[in-house]
Amino acid sequence: MEGVKHIVAVASGKGGVGKSTVTANLALAMATEGYRVGILDADIHGPSQARMLGVAEGTRPASAGENRLKPLEAHGLQAMSMAFMIDVREPTVWRGPMVAGAFQQLLTQTVWDDLDVLFIDMPPGTGDIQLTLAQKVPVDGAVIVTTPQDIALLDARKGIEMFRKVNVPTLGVVENMSLHVCSNCGHSEPIFGEGGGERIAAEYDTRLLGRLPLTLAIREQADGGSPTVVADPDGEVTGTFRDMARQVAEQLGGPTDEGPEISFSE
Repeated sequence: MEGVKHIVAVASGKGGVGKSTVTANLALAMATEGYRVGILDADIHGPSQARMLGVAEGTRPASAGENRLKPLEAHGLQAMSMAFMIDVREPTVWRGPMVAGAFQQLLTQTVWDDLDVLFIDMPPGTGDIQLTLAQKVPVDGAVIVTTPQDIALLDARKGIEMFRKVNVPTLGVVENMSLHVCSNCGHSEPIFGEGGGERIAAEYDTRLLGRLPLTLAIREQADGGSPTVVADPDGEVTGTFRDMARQVAEQLGGPTDEGPEISFSE
């Protein structure tokens, strides 16, 4: 894609596991590491990145020529979402081909400005949008988000298998909601089970990028338009996201790597 060096899909196979929150924070963490980063919100029916990135409702992208749009800027990221085109309170009652067509327009008609990495926040499932993505653009890899719960792992496996069928490597698994941390006493408890992300990573010969806790702060920060990496840049969770971003960048070969630096000295 013009203006984009690498494309990474963030998927889950099911909803409700915190995929969009992970996408926003992972992209912000990657930007903190010095890369030029963008997010494409591919969930046509339920776009959420606009809210998470703090983009005011009703903000519209500027035109960049005939049938071309400039991405919006938020927290140093370039962003495009269906939420920038419609009233987010109105349902998008479209059939599959219309949804796939809208996604393709967002993907191909956005003028990305020299991105190192474009993260695509995939909708739940393994349907039209996933197939359109696989057919239309060269995806460098996928990050799979799951919870430790066995039911979530069933769908995460479907997501990994889908990408394998279209020859997209899985860069790693993010285990979200690994532990519930009590905001009053600090006690932690694995209410969704333990070790699920590690098991599925081993099963598919990929890596566990990291584990994230289930905390009130992460939810409040995302809902408030300042995800954790922005709201708490020195916090433990932000450190986990930055470590995950470095692992993704490493597997991409270094998105801005232009070869070794050679210096001369007398």
